Amino acid sequence: MGRITQLLDTAHQRSESNCWPFAGALFPHEAHELLQIAPGARLIDVRSHAELELNGIIPGALHVEWQSWPGWILNPYFLTQLAQATDPESLLLFIDRSGERSLRAAVACADAGRGSCYHVLEGLEGDLNKATGHRNELNGWKHRSLPWTQS
Repeated sequence: MGRITQLLDTAHQRSESNCWPFAGALFPHEAHELLQIAPGARLIDVRSHAELELNGIIPGALHVEWQSWPGWILNPYFLTQLAQATDPESLLLFIDRSGERSLRAAVACADAGRGSCYHVLEGLEGDLNKATGHRNELNGWKHRSLPWTQS
């Protein structure tokens, strides 16, 4: 069994155990590895434009806003923009700041009939450390020292 198959099987098992309708869920380091080895895999950053400016970007990620700020207005064109920007056969890995909106984006994608939708657990900045009031301390893309840049 190849590494791509191992990563996807693990992701599928997580999705099944949580009764999620999308193909799978990956931890940030798994998503990063999959992006390196799976042809056509795309990281879809669903954060708002404001978040990209304030919190940085992941090189190579495609940005399709799930909600816009201020007001956190749901993007009514999300699925259309996603379809226009990606190949229908691509593995789509959705990420946001903490993993909540990317989960909803993966559900919406799967509900729309797209089969290869994956949720990146923990997001870019991870969970809030309640002891310090900060993110990036417990988990997440940045905490795992994966590539990102300040915009």
